[in-house]
Amino acid sequence: MNDRYDVVIVGGGHAGCEAALAAARLGCETLLLTNDPATLARMSCNPAIGGLAKGQVVREIDALGGVMGIAADRTAIQFKVLNASRGPAVRGLRVQSDKALYSEEMTRQIHSAPGLSVGQGLAAGFLIEEGRLAGLRLEGHETVRCRSAVVTTGTFLRGLLHVGTDRRSAGRWGEPPAVSLSQALSERGLRLGRMKTGTPPRVRSASIDRERMQASGGDAHPIPFSFRTRDERFPRQPQVLCWLTHTSPAVHDLIRSHLGDSPVYSGAIVGRGPRYCPSIEDKVVRFADKERHQIFVEPEGLTTDWIYLNGLSMSLPPAVQEKIVRAIAGLERAEILRPAYAVEYDVVFPDQLDDSLELRSLPGLFLAGQINGTSGYEEAAGQGLLAGINAAFQAMVPARAPLVLRRDQAYIGVMVDDLVTQGAEEPYRLLSSRAEHRLLLGPESAYARLTPLAFSRGLLTEAEATPILEREALLSRTASVLESVAVNPDRRTIERLAGLGIPLTEATTLAGLFRRPDFRADEAREWVEESLPTPEARDGLHALDGEGLDRLVALFRYEGFLRREREAVRRVGESSERSIPAGFVYRGLPGLSAEAVEKLERHRPRTLGQAGRIPGVTPAAVTLLLARLTLARHGRRDENADPRPDRSAGEIA
Repeated sequence: MNDRYDVVIVGGGHAGCEAALAAARLGCETLLLTNDPATLARMSCNPAIGGLAKGQVVREIDALGGVMGIAADRTAIQFKVLNASRGPAVRGLRVQSDKALYSEEMTRQIHSAPGLSVGQGLAAGFLIEEGRLAGLRLEGHETVRCRSAVVTTGTFLRGLLHVGTDRRSAGRWGEPPAVSLSQALSERGLRLGRMKTGTPPRVRSASIDRERMQASGGDAHPIPFSFRTRDERFPRQPQVLCWLTHTSPAVHDLIRSHLGDSPVYSGAIVGRGPRYCPSIEDKVVRFADKERHQIFVEPEGLTTDWIYLNGLSMSLPPAVQEKIVRAIAGLERAEILRPAYAVEYDVVFPDQLDDSLELRSLPGLFLAGQINGTSGYEEAAGQGLLAGINAAFQAMVPARAPLVLRRDQAYIGVMVDDLVTQGAEEPYRLLSSRAEHRLLLGPESAYARLTPLAFSRGLLTEAEATPILEREALLSRTASVLESVAVNPDRRTIERLAGLGIPLTEATTLAGLFRRPDFRADEAREWVEESLPTPEARDGLHALDGEGLDRLVALFRYEGFLRREREAVRRVGESSERSIPAGFVYRGLPGLSAEAVEKLERHRPRTLGQAGRIPGVTPAAVTLLLARLTLARHGRRDENADPRPDRSAGEIA
C-alpha cells in the first residue's frame, strides 16, 4: 500500500466492491482495504442475486455503470423472473449463482480496474483536519491519508456469532470482527445501535433425498441483468434445479420445545432482527397459525456439495438443528456441514447521513451497506455504488456536486431517502411496496431512467452508453411507427388475426392492438413486421429481443397509468423538491412543535419532501415550512412573523 490515495474503501463485500470500482472508474486513485483479499464479494448468506425490488436495484446498478449485474450473469446457474405473470412494475429478475465463481469474477473486476489497489489491513480510526476527514488510522498504527473514504463493514463491527449458548467474536464464520473502528465511530459522537441477522445450515448434497421434494427449475429463455453481457455466450454455465420442501407441525413442535435454547428468546441476543427475513424460531412464534413454511433447497455451486437451506435460518444448538433438519421431508438423512448461526453487529443509525451517504458530522466520510442498517447484497451494492461515486466527486479538485437519486427515479433513491429521513430501527429490506412510484421503476425501464444521467456524470464512457441509448431511441421510434400504422378490418386482415386468436371488428392501429390484453406480441411479431411501412421500421422491430418487445407492450398498455403517475410526480415535486437551506433555523419558528423541531434538527432534511417523510413531522409542520420558505424567497425577513393565515375569533384551532 501507498500512504496516500484519493479515496479509500473500507471493506471488500458487495458494497465495498461497487464503491471501489465506481471511484476508480471516475479517475480517482483508490484503495480497497480489507482484512482478507481472498474473500472479496463473498456470498456469506444466500447464493443468489436479485428478486422482488432487489432485481430492479441490480438493473439500476448496471445502468449506472456498476458491475453486480455483469458478475451475476456470468456466474449464474439458474435464471428466473419472479412474478412473471404480473405487471412489469412488480416483476423481479433473480439468478442462483455459483458462489465461488461470483467471488472470482468480482475479484477479477477489482484487480483489472485501472487506478484501484487492494490492501490488507483493518481500519481503526480517523485522521481529521479542519473538521473533515484527512485519512484513516490502521490497526498497527499505520496511517493512510485520503481525501474521502467509504466504510462498508457489513456485519463486522463488534460482530458476535451465536450458536445456541456458544458465543464467539466474529464478523462471520471464521473471520475476526472490527472492534476499534466501532469505538472510533462512537467517539465521534455518532449514535450506534445493535442489529442481528442469521444464516441457515448448509448440508451435504449427497445426503438429501430429492425424490421427496418438488423440483424448481429456471426459465427456458433466461433474461440477463446486464446490457453489457448480451453479446456474450449466455448462459455460461448449465442451469441447475433447485428444490422445494416444507416444515410440518411436528417440526414446529420441536422448535417450540427448544425456544429456551435459542439466544433470540433466552435474551442473549439484544440486536433487532430482520422483519422480512425472520429466523425459523420467529416464524413459528409469529405465525403460529401456519402449519408449514417453505424451505428452498439451493445448490451453492457446480463444483461444491454444499446445499443452502433457504428459509431455515436459526441460532439453536447444533444438536437441536440436526433434529429439526432431519424432521423435514427429503432431509431425513441430511449431513450438516456447517450449522446455522446468528450474528449481532453494530450499525450507525442512517438518519445521521446526507442523501449522498456522507456523514453530516464528518465531511469526507461516507457509509454504505449493513453499517447503515440494511440487509441484502443488492441493497449494499446500490449504496456502495452511490457512496463510491460521491466519495470520488468529493475527492476531486474542485469537488463536484454529489449524485442524488430521487424516489421517482430509482429504487436506490427510495432506499437512501428512507434511510436518511426515517432511519432504521431494524434491518431494512427494500420492497416494491416502499416505492410509491413503482409503476415508473420497472426493471425494463432502468436504462431509460438512469443511463443518460450516468453518461452525463462520467460514470459510463461514450462506447458503453451508446448501445444502450441507441436501443432506447429504437424503442421510441418503433413505438411512434406502431401508433401511425392503421389496421383496417378487411377480410384478409380479419382472417389473419383470427388465426392468431385476435378478433377484429373495427379500425385501429398497430399500437391499438398492442394495448389489447388478448394480443400476444411475440406470436404476432411476424405479422406486425409485415405490416410496417418501411424496411427500416421492419428491421427496427426485428432487432428487438423478447424483453424489448415486452417493453413496447408495457409502454402501450400502461401509458395512461404512466402519464398520470408522471403528472402526480410533477405536481408533488413542485413543492416537495423545494430546497431547505443547510443552515435553516427551526427552533423558535412559530407554530412548530417541540417534537417537529427536534426531529428536523436531527435529520436536517434537504427538501420539503424529505421533511414530510420524517416520523413526527406532520403535514401541518410542512405547510409552515413551505410558507416560511415562500416568504423568504419573496424578500420577507421578519423571522418572528407567523406565516399562518389569520384566524377569525370563532374559529377552532
